[in-house]
Amino acid sequence: MTHPADETPLMSLDRRRVLQLGGGLALIAGTGGAALAQAKTKPLKVAAIYTVPVEQQWVSRIHKALNIAKDRGDITYKWSENVANNDYERVMRQYSTEGMDIVVGEAFAVERAARRVAADFPKIAYLMGSSFQPSKPNFSVFDNFIHEPAYLTGMVAGKATKSNVMGLVGGFAIPEVNRLMNAFMDGVLAVNKDVKFLVTFINSWYDPPKAKEAAFAMIDKKADIMYAERFGVTDAAKERGVKAIGNVIDTSAQYPGVVLASALWHMEPTIDRVVRNVLNGTFEPADYGVYSFMAHGGASLSELDPKLVPADVIALVRAKEKDILEGAFRVNINDAEPKSTA
Repeated sequence: MTHPADETPLMSLDRRRVLQLGGGLALIAGTGGAALAQAKTKPLKVAAIYTVPVEQQWVSRIHKALNIAKDRGDITYKWSENVANNDYERVMRQYSTEGMDIVVGEAFAVERAARRVAADFPKIAYLMGSSFQPSKPNFSVFDNFIHEPAYLTGMVAGKATKSNVMGLVGGFAIPEVNRLMNAFMDGVLAVNKDVKFLVTFINSWYDPPKAKEAAFAMIDKKADIMYAERFGVTDAAKERGVKAIGNVIDTSAQYPGVVLASALWHMEPTIDRVVRNVLNGTFEPADYGVYSFMAHGGASLSELDPKLVPADVIALVRAKEKDILEGAFRVNINDAEPKSTA
């Protein structure tokens, strides 16, 4: 994920409403645009373009899923990391010229340029992280909709806090971050109405020292649980003896006794669906964001350590998880910028 540039909305359709209408294929069908009708054979040629290191949380999940598909023999895979926004179009066009079957990337700061390249190569399938809708003839979108397990981690945190003050440190105040923070806060308040929140954004996707300093400031204000949307926050929690909530990846092994729970993203269902559709000649411009929902295996709650989380809280949270998976409870998708309440 990268910094949102001065892009104006490209589509009038509210993507949240599309994703909240229901489950399954209906959510990504009917976007218009003919399929890339020619079936392909294995292995597909895939390239990915990342604006940050592949170790960064969000990108690491895409990188992992593509490597799994490569190891399975479904694709060949080449990639570029740390690509600057002003160089993104060139790299995307270079890979496209090489005759890739699928190009994966993140269009958040380069929406218009990325869509322009895709239009110039109509026989290539593009799967791009985006806040906006898919577009003809071949531009599909995705994002890490892990708001459901984020809500569950909030329930864990709400039951664990002693000070009733929590800190949340995010990268940028964009929908992809906001919805996770809001879901976490909703989960907290569902079990503990007395909690107050401190919220800050460091305006960077990868600056662990800056995130760490922001976390220290919140801990100084009595926050005893930190929502670690960025790397660096959990380090601060460890040093100051407070707890942390993880995001996208599970770092509990690296921070034993510190991470209470994590909302995990699994990109494999999305990648597998796209690969299958391209192989079958049925790829269409679509919104693949739904495949990050828990029901599709695209998100999950980490294992809860009974040494850190009491048995009754684990039971409460797992019951809510079951409700989400069965469709009996829907976590709200709220893309508005969260504000401090403390």
